[in-house]
Amino acid sequence: MAQKKEISQARSYIKSGNSLDRAEKLMKELLEKNPENKQNTKIYLLWYQAVKKQYEAGNEKLYLKQKYDTAIIYSQTKKMFDILIALDSVDAAPNKKGKVSPKFRKKHSEELSIYRPNLYYGGSFFMKKKDYKSAFELFDLYLTTIDHPMFERMKYYDSDTIMSRVAYLATYCAYAMNDAERILKRSSLALGDTANARYVIQYLAEAYKLLGDERKYEETLNMGFDKYPDFNYFFPHLMDFYNSKEMLTEALALTEKALKFDDKNILYLYAKSSTLFAMERYTDCIKTCDKIISICDTIAPAYYHAGMSYLIPVQYMEQDKENKSYLKSVYEKALPYMEKYRKLVPKEQKKWAMPLYRIYLNLNMGKEFEEIDRLLNKR
Repeated sequence: MAQKKEISQARSYIKSGNSLDRAEKLMKELLEKNPENKQNTKIYLLWYQAVKKQYEAGNEKLYLKQKYDTAIIYSQTKKMFDILIALDSVDAAPNKKGKVSPKFRKKHSEELSIYRPNLYYGGSFFMKKKDYKSAFELFDLYLTTIDHPMFERMKYYDSDTIMSRVAYLATYCAYAMNDAERILKRSSLALGDTANARYVIQYLAEAYKLLGDERKYEETLNMGFDKYPDFNYFFPHLMDFYNSKEMLTEALALTEKALKFDDKNILYLYAKSSTLFAMERYTDCIKTCDKIISICDTIAPAYYHAGMSYLIPVQYMEQDKENKSYLKSVYEKALPYMEKYRKLVPKEQKKWAMPLYRIYLNLNMGKEFEEIDRLLNKR
């Protein structure tokens, strides 16, 4: 009796067009307080009618250029879809004989198709407001209609030309929220938006990083770099990953692959020189640094790596008198690199002072040695 009373009251509110929010609240409460009510299609229908009339009233105000919150229109659009999709699951439930014969599906799918563009416009509206959660929900609902049984007859897969674009926007919103699960949810379809596919792969990589899935993170970065070697995200992040894991062989292989794409790219050459230096392949490091300098003579680390690549191998030979001539030639080669490095980054005294001290000492450069000695004694 209580249920009948509330349904009757809701009908009255809807018929009069007044207190539509109360009618909505009554139906929501009926669904929440008694699980059996969730099988009652009348409750869903009244709830939908209450929301639809609120939508229509608000839409009329906007049409007449009266003051009204546009966000409410889009939120009510979402509600209408949510309600009728929930109703469809009840309506399409098999009967005792296992037969499925939904009564409302055709009518409701056609009716909602009129409002479907609002899901896209609403998502765009909320995204501009940086309300990424609301935007994602609307974009996601738009995409849900593509393969939901309720909308099968609408054949959106054949007629919808923006679904990949919407999937990209949904994925972007998920990325903006740092929500890994939501990034993954629509990413496959989002990759179809060729104009933004590189960003989708970036978001995927970030999702796997958030989830702690290092294998998928590495795979995704590699996939991204193979497809878009000119995009400035994949290479540095992949190098950072390999360096953090001390995977120097993999890091070097990546730089070689990158240089096949662009053999004069300073970033790739610098990454290669740093990796060779870490691998103690000093002769190869010097060659790579020289190539960097020939392209751009203001890259300070290239001078440091080259200079130290001369100095490190002989650091334990300085007391060996038999190699005095050889040592002198090595210090002479290292000298211009370390002096240029000092000139480019004078504040990096901790890195250039001791190497220059060794060079000046072993080359008997008295004036220069005394100046460096004073600097070191000031520390």
